[in-house]
Order: sequence, then C-alpha cells, then structure tokens
Amino acid sequence: MKLQLSSGKTTITALKSGRYRCSQGLSEVKLTSEELMLNVLNRKWMLQIPDTKIHQIMLSPVQGKYRDGLFSNISFVNNSNPYFGDQSMGKDSRQPSFYVVRDDLLHPLVNGNKARKLDGLIPLLVDHSVTDVVTCGGCQSAHAAAVAVSCAETGVKPHLLLRGEQPEVLTGYNLISTIYGNVTYVPRSLYAHRDSMLKTHANLVAGNTGSVVQCNDILETFLTNQTSIDLNLGQVDACKIVENHPKKVLIVNEGAGDAVALLGVIRLVEYLCWNHLLGKDRRIKLVVDAGTGTTAIGLGLGALCLGLPWQVNAVMLADTIDAYKQKEKDLISDFSTRFGFHLIDRSLNEVKGGVVHWVERSHRRKFGNVLEGEIEACQKIAQQTGILVDPIYTLAAWEMATQLSKEETDGGAKIVMLHTGGTLGMFGLAQRYKTYFYNLKDGVSPAKVADSYFVP
Repeated sequence: MKLQLSSGKTTITALKSGRYRCSQGLSEVKLTSEELMLNVLNRKWMLQIPDTKIHQIMLSPVQGKYRDGLFSNISFVNNSNPYFGDQSMGKDSRQPSFYVVRDDLLHPLVNGNKARKLDGLIPLLVDHSVTDVVTCGGCQSAHAAAVAVSCAETGVKPHLLLRGEQPEVLTGYNLISTIYGNVTYVPRSLYAHRDSMLKTHANLVAGNTGSVVQCNDILETFLTNQTSIDLNLGQVDACKIVENHPKKVLIVNEGAGDAVALLGVIRLVEYLCWNHLLGKDRRIKLVVDAGTGTTAIGLGLGALCLGLPWQVNAVMLADTIDAYKQKEKDLISDFSTRFGFHLIDRSLNEVKGGVVHWVERSHRRKFGNVLEGEIEACQKIAQQTGILVDPIYTLAAWEMATQLSKEETDGGAKIVMLHTGGTLGMFGLAQRYKTYFYNLKDGVSPAKVADSYFVP
C-alpha cells in the first residue's frame, strides 16, 4: 500500500498494509519512527499545500561608516529565485549570505508561524463540529488576529479576550481582530489568571445547553477513534452551523502553544527538506525568533524525527532561558506521548540537551520595547531587499542570521532564517513610538512633521 503525504510530492511505502490499522488508537500500535512520522503528517490540513518561497540574501560590505546604527557597514541584496543545486549552495562561499523562508507571505493577515500552528488544529475543530473558539492575547496580539481570521474563514465564531483597554484608534492586529472576531477587553488584574478567565468566558459562550472542550481534548478523541489513516487530505470545507444547535466551544490557549500546534511546523520541515530545496544532507543552521517558543520546538522536533543535520537557533524574546527549556521539555513530553513516539526505542523524552539552541537577543530589553535605530534598520532592509521585518520579533532573527552568515563561510553550514511575519504589528508600534517613525524622514524634525498636518 502506498500512502501519499499532504504535500503531494513525497510518497512513503508502508511495509505492511495492515500496520496502520488499530482499534484502540495510536497508543497501542508498535510502529517505527518513520511510520509514526507518517501518521503525524498524513491528515487534513488548513493550508492546502505546505509550499513557501525561499529567497537568498547576499551581504556586501559598505566602505566607510555613512551612518550609525544596525547594519551600518553592510548592504543587502535579495535573490528572489535562488537555485539550490549542490554546486550553487557552495558557490561564492566567500560572500556571506543567508536564506529566508518567506512564511510571511502565506496569508495577507495571518502571521506565518500562526498559520503553521493552526494548520493541524483548524481541521480538527471542524471535524469535531466546534461552533465557537475562545482565545486570548495582548491588545495587538497576532495570535488573536490569526485565530479570528482562520475561524471566520471556516465558519467558526471566534471570541477574543484582549488584555487592557480598547485603544482610541483601532489599528494593526487589533483592528483585524475586531473586524473578524468578537472582542472583549479584559482588565489586567483578571487577565493575569488566564486559565480561569478563558474557562469562565467559554462557559458564558456555551450557555446552559452547550459544552466546552480544550485543544488536547479533541486531539485525544481524534487519536483514540482513529481506525485507519484518513486519506482525504483536501482543503477544509466550511463548517455548517445550524441555527439553535447546541454550541461546542473550544478553548485555545494564548499563543496556541499546545502539542497540536507542532503538527504544521513539522509539516513545514518535511517540505523544506525536499531534495530540490534545502535537502536532507546539508548542514543547516535554522534561525527563528521565539515568542512562546512553540515554533522553534516544532522545527527542532521535525529535524530530529526526520533525521536532518539541522541546528535550530531560537532568539529568545519574551522569557528566560530556563522558562524556554522547561516549555521545550513539557511540549516534547506531551507530543511524544500523544503521537506514540514514547513506544520506540529512542523516546523523545530522552533526547539529551534538547532540540533547540536557545540564544539571547543581541540587544536585551523588556519584551515589546523598541530601541533607537531599530525602525531605521527595518527601513533599510525593506528598501534594499523588499522584505519587511518588525523590530519586536523578526529583526532579531535577521540580526542573528546576518551574524552567522559571516561566521559560516568556506563550506560551513548554510544559514536559513524562518520569516514568521509580524509586519502588521508595525501599525501598532507607530502609535506607541511616534518619534521613531517621524524621524524616518531625514532632515525633518518631529515638530515640523506634526505641523504639516495642519497646513491648509
């Protein structure tokens, strides 16, 4: 029996046609790691195909220090159509370069990493007749906006609990959340108790006749009731909600940092390692910004399970290294148990040293803060490459990829940055850091720019 993965381009032949059938779920099936990975990838997905564009950024030195700030002595050139043949990736090794996986282009409103996290979840909630979803985030939460848009596109009603007060002007992710979802602003004192806040609101949405479930609940039900691999891997159909039907409310945790969120990220790794792209044998240093760290953990798990010589470097943005390592340990343990990897000789729980190399940000600061010169750095990158990064998340990954590309020359590892998106957040930052954005216009003071708005 041949089983076709969702990518449509990779086929794995099962050793025995009966090996994938079970009556009590995956937890009682003795499978090899390759077969377990097939079970992980062979399912319905939100994204019809896993494909994403890959660009190559060439670095060139700039003679003379023409201005202070980040990348003052570097210019960037974007090759939007690189060739990944063996000779090509080793050619011109003296000129530093790195590759950018353009997941920021997956959807006009949904961040790339958010789309990957929801890739395996949205089909599950549709299959389980979920009518409403409740989640939470900050006022400019990219996660909340992604859930709102993705749920609305499939006919599920999104309910978003946003921390703090409603802004005077709605913009960025806050605006998108309001347009696509049902937004409730929650005082910070209540938001500090996220679990009880989410459960209380979910019960309110469900009413007396409805029910409330968690992400892991529907995943457990799916795995327990799975009698054979579902080969219907088409795009998710819109959910048909009947009037007055009892509501089934799903709680999605802040950032969607559950085991089910790893599925879409692992699917991305499987795509990237195709021979005509990054391949399975090249040494790769993969760079990604880390908010909750879920995306980085998914990349590391995918590389480990597929046997790839990849190192995942995650730039820590929102927590301590101990907290990220604990999150990695907990998420790997949950994933290992739920998807049967604890049954093979080398359990994911026994991986020494973890699957992610956690790295401090070059310029440390409280999460959400922007430092002087970072907006100008984003402007320079955009003008020279056509790629928009933001100073909160993806600029940190760009910085690290730039540094590593200088170090890994003459046949060293190839540097690949995963561009997770986040660019709608620039609108919210323009509200908070007005002076930084006014100063982008060289030679014009903030006062003069402000005065120009009142000229008849």
